[in-house]
Amino acid sequence: MDKQHAHRLLDQLDPGQFAAVSHLLEVMADPVARALAAAPDDDEPVTEEDRRRFLEGKAWFRKRNGRAIFVDA
Repeated sequence: MDKQHAHRLLDQLDPGQFAAVSHLLEVMADPVARALAAAPDDDEPVTEEDRRRFLEGKAWFRKRNGRAIFVDA
């Protein structure tokens, strides 16, 4: 497929479709997004300490109604 063909296809899209394709192209062209997509899965094992700290963090947020920052009014 050449660029002229791609341009003809883009010209046929309605505005919503065009916006979706534009977003996809932006993501595909973004070097950070490409690097993240190509990165290997995290295969480090989850330890009991990891699980404990995760549960402690969830409890901490639950006590604060899901907020990490409080602003005195």
